[in-house]
Amino acid sequence: MDIVRDEILLESGTNEIQILKFTIDNVLYGINVAKVRQITISEPVKFMPHTHAAVEGIFKPRDEVITVINLPRFLDCPNYEPKQKDMFILTGFNKMTVAFRVHTVEGLSLISWKDIQKPDSTISGGNDGVATGIAQCGEELVTILDFERIVAEIAPETSIKISEIDEMGHRERNNRPVVIAEDSILLSHMIKESLTKAGYTNLQMFPNGHDLWVYLSGCKKEGTLDEKVALIVTDIEMPQMDGHRLTKLVKDDPDMKHIPLIIFSSLISEEMRIKGKQLGADEQMSKPEIGRLVHVMDTLLERSETEKAKMAI
Repeated sequence: MDIVRDEILLESGTNEIQILKFTIDNVLYGINVAKVRQITISEPVKFMPHTHAAVEGIFKPRDEVITVINLPRFLDCPNYEPKQKDMFILTGFNKMTVAFRVHTVEGLSLISWKDIQKPDSTISGGNDGVATGIAQCGEELVTILDFERIVAEIAPETSIKISEIDEMGHRERNNRPVVIAEDSILLSHMIKESLTKAGYTNLQMFPNGHDLWVYLSGCKKEGTLDEKVALIVTDIEMPQMDGHRLTKLVKDDPDMKHIPLIIFSSLISEEMRIKGKQLGADEQMSKPEIGRLVHVMDTLLERSETEKAKMAI
């Protein structure tokens, strides 16, 4: 079964998500369809030595060599040995293609991000957990897995590299207020550490677009918006309110639309870039390009200051 992402991506800014449901040992899990390239019946895999225990090896559909991750094995399920009737979910994010072995694929559900709750730390495992949300799909509860976190654990070199900031050398401190929406505890910590090392000293982190929107609305009501917010950085995938919905709300608001907004997400692709541009995002880039994020932040803030100075003349 093929899934073509162009056909299933939703209208931008609606705060909706399509979940592909699958099972491992009869437990229901989910993945954002925007990450899914294709679903196939499992194929023979060539073993690769000296890899993470959850990496089965590689296979080559058509002309592309793809790494296969045994998801049951990664999740410590007892029935992790490959079976012929297993399925491969081929994913595309962070500019990578990775196949995940699962037991069955159960279909699609269309829900609002409001219906996805952040799991309790006892379930998610805190900073080390791979459950990014619990979705209510009709009468079913579906555990949404953090596939970025899974790949980052298996291959740390694919995640945010603070070393990119070190290579920039000495940088002046920048106290302009930057607000950031990122639901992953791990990535939120890494982004804050990287930006702080890059000289940004006035950062506020929010776990989802909804909480950031409440903060922006409060600043607007107080008349302190420009004083407290100089730049917005947002992920796309987040419980309660996604980054596209947040972007739409900000850029449709006459008092906020002048604030530079960057979409920083693993989902950036050509079709997603078009959607972000339509919503008014000033810049978009794929994780884990933290060095590029810093350069773009520098540019947008400098441009904002220049425009503000021109208006004051």
